[in-house]
Amino acid sequence: MTVFNPMGKSVQRIFLIAGLVLAASPAFGGYQLNTLAEGLNHPWCLAFLPNGDMLVTERNGTLRVIRDGILSPQPIEGVPEVYARGQGGLFDVVPHPEFASNRLLYLTYAHGTRRENATRIARARFTGDALADLQVIFTMQPWKDTSHHFGGRLLFLPDGTLLLTTGDGYTYREAAQQLDSHLGKVLRLTDEGTAPPDNPFVKTPGARAEIWTLGHRNSQGLVLDGDGRVYLHEHGPRGGDELNLIEPGKNYGWPVATFGIDYNGAVISPFTEYEGMTQPLLHWTPSIAPAGMAWHPGGVFPEWRDSLFVTSLVFNHVQRITIEDGQAGEPQRMFEEIDERIRDVRAAPDGRLYILTDSDNGRIIRVDPAEA
Repeated sequence: MTVFNPMGKSVQRIFLIAGLVLAASPAFGGYQLNTLAEGLNHPWCLAFLPNGDMLVTERNGTLRVIRDGILSPQPIEGVPEVYARGQGGLFDVVPHPEFASNRLLYLTYAHGTRRENATRIARARFTGDALADLQVIFTMQPWKDTSHHFGGRLLFLPDGTLLLTTGDGYTYREAAQQLDSHLGKVLRLTDEGTAPPDNPFVKTPGARAEIWTLGHRNSQGLVLDGDGRVYLHEHGPRGGDELNLIEPGKNYGWPVATFGIDYNGAVISPFTEYEGMTQPLLHWTPSIAPAGMAWHPGGVFPEWRDSLFVTSLVFNHVQRITIEDGQAGEPQRMFEEIDERIRDVRAAPDGRLYILTDSDNGRIIRVDPAEA
């Protein structure tokens, strides 16, 4: 397991050339950062559609489209009402694997009120400028009375099922170990929102049939690599952010085993590992607040192929992590010149990265190869 101190020395060299921000490292020839869109209200997620359009969620409950490289000034109509308070709001948007034929989009969002709220999935048909035939297909149980730790990441698996990350509700950390609660879990659903019959706890008395893994705090990064492995990262408290290889039925420890302490300095657990619980591939102490994650396909940046890219809300950078033989390499800090809170990073099919900054004047920044 790798332990990374994010205050360590950066390996990048940064140059300013003709107004373009360029960066070089020994591993590749360089890149340039270009702002694709700005003026977004805390953008949370970016999704690519087969025709080249992109969708971006804003945490306040707005869904926007980027068409022909231009952010449409009109929001997409038909988005469900969200609970936009604290960390709540509109989270992920993910197209169905057969979107080209069925036009289905999946949205995650916080739903409810201050006293009673939960993470929810809705699906709808995208008409180009609106959502039609919207259906709520899943609402996690139990509901909670906190405005933090919603999780909210979605991922389609090759078999057509759907993973959803949920948070522990912040003050309900013990529920992450309880099989009768969706809090602090990764859930696996069909594309209609039901529990597949081969989920690991379907036959366990009293267990929620949707549970795929347990023992998570607040997971906001979820990706599939080229070989079908699932990687997840989650926020720790003070220290103890984790990168995990996710496998069905496993327990990832929170709050029984953690490398973090509580925000007031109190010890959460005396254990950093515990029998029967899975250790992370990597943990960050102090915390970097990982928010988004991408698996890189190569393309125009072949040197980045098969790397994880993880954002940091606290330290305003992105980390590149190589995975070899089941081990995580030491993270390489990148894109520090952006110097803004970074919420999400996405890899386009052609290998360009898209970075979302987290503010009420948020930007979408495209990472292009440096001009020769």
